[in-house]
Amino acid sequence: MTLSRLPAVRAAQAPHAPALTDEENGTLSNAAFADRVEDCADRLARLGVRPGDIVAVQLPNRAELVVTLFAAWRLGAALTPVNPALTPAETGHQLTDSGARALVTDQVREGLPESVAVLTLDDLARPLPPSARPAAVDPDPDDLALVIYTSGTTGSPKGVELTHRNIDAMTATMIEATRLGEADHSLLVLPLFHVNGIVVGVLSPLRAGGRATVLGRFSARNFFAEVERARPTCFSAVPAIYAMLTGLPPEVRPDTSSLRFAACGAAPMPPQLIAAWEQRFGVPVVEGYGLSEATCASTANPLDGPRKPGTVGPPLPGQRVAVMDEHGRLITDGRTGEVVIAGPTVMRGYLGRPEETAAAVRDGWLHTGDVGRLDEDGYLVLVDRLKDMIIRGGENIYPKEIETVLHDLPGVLEAAVVGRPDDVLGEVPVAFVAPREGSDLTLAQVTAFCAGRLAPYKRPAEVFVVSAIPKNPVGKPDKPALRRRVLLAPA
Repeated sequence: MTLSRLPAVRAAQAPHAPALTDEENGTLSNAAFADRVEDCADRLARLGVRPGDIVAVQLPNRAELVVTLFAAWRLGAALTPVNPALTPAETGHQLTDSGARALVTDQVREGLPESVAVLTLDDLARPLPPSARPAAVDPDPDDLALVIYTSGTTGSPKGVELTHRNIDAMTATMIEATRLGEADHSLLVLPLFHVNGIVVGVLSPLRAGGRATVLGRFSARNFFAEVERARPTCFSAVPAIYAMLTGLPPEVRPDTSSLRFAACGAAPMPPQLIAAWEQRFGVPVVEGYGLSEATCASTANPLDGPRKPGTVGPPLPGQRVAVMDEHGRLITDGRTGEVVIAGPTVMRGYLGRPEETAAAVRDGWLHTGDVGRLDEDGYLVLVDRLKDMIIRGGENIYPKEIETVLHDLPGVLEAAVVGRPDDVLGEVPVAFVAPREGSDLTLAQVTAFCAGRLAPYKRPAEVFVVSAIPKNPVGKPDKPALRRRVLLAPA
């Protein structure tokens, strides 16, 4: 199936039930949400949007972004969400690269391509002259639904092509894996320009008959007040958010009884952090693994089965996850190799980049660039990124191993390790640690702790104590930024 008619179906089944809530619009019922979608589709059609086109949306987290998604689908078009923090040049690149016909945004921005028609929030609020609204188009399952741009840590960002079949498979998988139903209420704290926020945070609970509340911006100080007010049953976040929440003062004792589970993705969550979260707040963490090229999630620790901290769980229903050596052979004996994924969630390709698509998807397997192994129960253990591996004097070092050790040190809130060029050894590891609030963490403590737990060749050659680890737009540690800092630091 495709989800293009979901707003209309929900409105017909339960017109007064809640669908979507945000700070600007309050709560939209199913009927009101469906009407907003039809109105937005009418306006996009008047701008010339037709089946097969791409509509861009550049908005902060708010209901109109989800409305625009379904409006584009109603017309047989696809959507590409644009990070509101992008510069005019970066925005222009995405609009040009995607060939967007129209842009829905909160303000008219400078430097937009002349070929892109603009629809602002003010335009959406103005009444339209009465006319027949365009008929809904039923897209083919293999039609393009979403174009998600990668964060661009290497080279120019690429558009990941996700079809309606991909979206259908991913939402069905999430509903089955987490038992989503009509009573479920997702609290969205992740950005809606990323696939996790759209597909897991909003589309999956809506398809299950539930609802979603969209937070405009995450705040550790206000988060639990939102939980107590909205009474959600689930939310998805990244490790940095869990670190900030567990770092709140001990007198913060929120009511979390409405939450069935909390999900974690984007980057591996240290087992110590999972334990600290669950012991303090009593909410199980479902840690998973995936990437935009596989429509978000490919493995997850089971909600009802054994959850193994330090792993990201077994493959989700309908997907195959394996480990492959450098010769393209599957590894079945527990050794490490590149993580590969197959199944109905694997992307159609990179928009307009056939060579890069062919390099990423080979013989039906999506090559992730991640290094991992499968344990005796088929749970995936991530080792690191292939490109992040440090080779020090011929010895392979995986930064994640050092980061895991650093997270064991009391007083450490976050840690990230990158390589620094070295004239003799080729490359050496350098660590960045952010202390918890009120901690008196010192360089000597970090150095001594590593000396007791890491072989000499794995120990950081230098340690920087910083106020916070920089993050990229989807909440992962911004390692390219850290590498630039290392190169600029005095020897």
